[in-house]
Amino acid sequence: MKILFVADGRSPIALNWIKYWAEQNHDVFLASTFPCDPDLPLARVDFLPVAFSRAKSAPAAGSRQKKSLLWGAATIKLRTAIRHWLGPLTLPRSAKLLNKIIAEIQPDIVHAMRVPYEGMLAGTAKLAATAKNLSAQKFPPLLISIWGNDFTLHAPSSPLMRLYTRKALQAADALHADCQRDIHLAEKWGFDASRPSIVLPGGGGIDQNIFYPPIEKKSVPERSGAQSQDDISKKRSSTAPIQPLGLRSETGETLVINPRGFRGYVRNDTFFKAIPLVLEKLPEVKFICPTMAGESQAEAWIQELGISKSVELTPPLAREQLADTFRRAQVLVSPSTHDGTPNSLLEGMACGCFPIAGDLESIREWIKPNVNGLLVDPSNERELADAIIRALNDDGLRVQAIVENQKIIATRAEYGHSMAQAVKFTKKMLRKT
Repeated sequence: MKILFVADGRSPIALNWIKYWAEQNHDVFLASTFPCDPDLPLARVDFLPVAFSRAKSAPAAGSRQKKSLLWGAATIKLRTAIRHWLGPLTLPRSAKLLNKIIAEIQPDIVHAMRVPYEGMLAGTAKLAATAKNLSAQKFPPLLISIWGNDFTLHAPSSPLMRLYTRKALQAADALHADCQRDIHLAEKWGFDASRPSIVLPGGGGIDQNIFYPPIEKKSVPERSGAQSQDDISKKRSSTAPIQPLGLRSETGETLVINPRGFRGYVRNDTFFKAIPLVLEKLPEVKFICPTMAGESQAEAWIQELGISKSVELTPPLAREQLADTFRRAQVLVSPSTHDGTPNSLLEGMACGCFPIAGDLESIREWIKPNVNGLLVDPSNERELADAIIRALNDDGLRVQAIVENQKIIATRAEYGHSMAQAVKFTKKMLRKT
């Protein structure tokens, strides 16, 4: 199969999906909306600037790289607003470039990974090709993936975002979403319900060779290429967990992790304000925040709240490092106001973390309150703090959650199984279009 992905080639979520197809010996092409150099066996990589993606992203912590005009904006919300109101204006020009690439490659399918702006770009290209009196059948079948907040945050944010969201959904021949809620919302935004759709984790699922719960150190399987996934799974299932089902780390620390980083829809203000409330009851608790190193707002909150001894901000962690950190933690916090199915939430659940998340329709597809996690008002620091304290004090609830979440990951989110479903779905889509 010859597949052209339209995606942000820097995104771990997109790359995790694309990797599977490339490793299955398909001819895989990437039209990336940001400059990238992915370490994957791709046939070709092109850069298509859209919504100011020529602008460089914010430099890493400690870097002296000068920020671009866009990323130097005062806040994340302002940067997002600039893209929402002006970004769609860049789509027609980039759509022409995409159609040239499609004419050269002649792929069997175009897969746009998320609606803004990759799905909008591919949808605009398809509609432009059709408007030039070209048969719609000559444009490859278009599959669009929906991610997290495509409809709840981005789509209604400006008149042009609404317009191009509807165009993308009308042009799509099939949809992939990471929650059932977004399939229903897609139909309200113009997707033809008679066309095929599937619900699978956004990045293809959880690699259980990396993301697994704490087990006895002597029983951890060697990560050898000679071992099959079945062999590894059997070994892990036969091992006894550390202090029933990983309730305490090897160091005995009590750790809460917030892996969401700084995004406009994540209430980190609530998270940091909840920390002193937790420390009043449980002063030994530590909090770790991957990807927040160098964030001036986080540093300001830490100083203002006097919690510097209890909070660690780290740079982005490699997947293996992140998995190890999840296994050290007892509780994962995800205080978001918009979401589909966050990959970090599933990864933490796979590693034995007890999840506490914003009470959203999409999250309820994965978390049943008081059974395998807790849901809170993401704007209420007292409610979040009480949930953290309850989870840390209730070993029985955490044991129950670990058992339930291992079942959920194995049946609904395991990478190999999910991607096998994606392949079957794609082939079926091609037969119908």
